[in-house]
Amino acid sequence: MTSPRIRIDDTDPTPAFEQIRQQITGHIASGALPAGAKLPPLRQLARDLGIAVGTAAHAYRELEATGLIASRRGAGTRVTATPVPDESLNHDAQALHAAAVHYLTTADLLGAPPQATLDAVVAALRAQH
Repeated sequence: MTSPRIRIDDTDPTPAFEQIRQQITGHIASGALPAGAKLPPLRQLARDLGIAVGTAAHAYRELEATGLIASRRGAGTRVTATPVPDESLNHDAQALHAAAVHYLTTADLLGAPPQATLDAVVAALRAQH
């Protein structure tokens, strides 16, 4: 199984570490990165994305703080948990959130940039109404 793609969109005002955090969280939530899946080492991720190692480390620290991943010297960084749905959301809102995460993961796997992903949603909304 190949690892889900992570990309940095230089046109997105969202900081690179946050883009990484959001994408990895989405991949975990969708099941594309199940518990136990190994994430790339920081240096490799930074090199692949053309970012500083510190930026990749910031993303991993954020994910570790939420309990989604754990890093161990010699064992690498692995997925430890699935995001817990926000209990303040009702069942319909949770289902909608899960569908949105699935859509975003699929769009990412297709290589769609964020603006094209958003444009597709807007076009679909207009076609239904």
